[in-house]
Amino acid sequence: MTSVQEQMEVILRGTAEVISEEELEGKIERSLRTGKPLTVKQGFDPTAPDIHIGHTVSLRKLRQFQDLGHKVVFLIGDFTGMIGDPSGRSEMRKRLSRQEVLQNARTYQEQVFKILDPERTVVAFNSEWCEPMKFEDVLVLASRYTVARMLERDDFSQRYKQGKPITIMEFLYPLIQAYDSVALKADVEVGGTDQKFNLLVGRDVQREYGQEPQVALMMPLLVGTDGKEKMSKSLGNYIGINEPPEEIYGKTMSIPDFLIYPYFELATDVDSSELAEIKRSLEDPEVNPMDLKRKLARRLVAMYHGEEAARRAEEAFDKVFRRREVPDEVPEYVLNQDRIWIVRLLTSSGLASSNSEARRLIAQGGVYI
Repeated sequence: MTSVQEQMEVILRGTAEVISEEELEGKIERSLRTGKPLTVKQGFDPTAPDIHIGHTVSLRKLRQFQDLGHKVVFLIGDFTGMIGDPSGRSEMRKRLSRQEVLQNARTYQEQVFKILDPERTVVAFNSEWCEPMKFEDVLVLASRYTVARMLERDDFSQRYKQGKPITIMEFLYPLIQAYDSVALKADVEVGGTDQKFNLLVGRDVQREYGQEPQVALMMPLLVGTDGKEKMSKSLGNYIGINEPPEEIYGKTMSIPDFLIYPYFELATDVDSSELAEIKRSLEDPEVNPMDLKRKLARRLVAMYHGEEAARRAEEAFDKVFRRREVPDEVPEYVLNQDRIWIVRLLTSSGLASSNSEARRLIAQGGVYI
């Protein structure tokens, strides 16, 4: 059995902020004393069908909690997913249909157990408690928070100042996420730094319902392969864990050198001693960063597809980009029209997942005819 201090050391490694460390230490001490594991929650709105390595930053933290003997609730926001999280948005999100959300939720469940231990994971859907709520229940929940507090949030505040619409539905989103913590009696909620406001609302609402407030544990946001914005499927700067090995390897090799260390730290399973060695190597002018990038690419492919797949992906990359040879397998696509917009060509053939990714590839010189 690990001590309180040993658990704290593991849990705090790589975190951006914890509110509060003192409360977390107290919860762990009580858990060890009573033999009752902590309930650690993270919610995912299945607004896109694939999990990318940006998602895995917090998923890996959940796995650490599991390895320490705690209970993880992987919460699929099938109800909130139809609203869409307004965090960081300058305008209202497009609403998804229930069918789209449920389809995405199915693929989430298939992918998440590449990281989490299925034997120690409870998969929950927030429609279980949100759908049965009466309008009276919603009014009671809404009475627990004020508009003034909602407008403390940067994105809401900016939109309000700019005269952009904010719907009451968007105000309800943080409250519904907070009620998830009430329904699950969460001890800890994990999320990205962009979720800080929502996690803190969860603490407040739990108090209002007579519960001990959860610890809010925030993980850094992984910058996407473009080196500019946070990793996002809609921006096309993501590496999906379900993508073919060659795609994962090639996308990793495209990242700027300054992302090598944070990718190793946040997205791989390297231990602290190996991470320290990587840091020393990056500071050594005699070491070529490309060698470390290749090591990173192999590591990521091996984590999700195995060592043999990583070896083949590296060989395929070298064949095309180092030796300038034609790859063994070249996909063929048949067009049934004489003229086509190149962006649509890339998306319809599967070479890009979205119009924005297609435009980014073109702008970066990654498309040749």
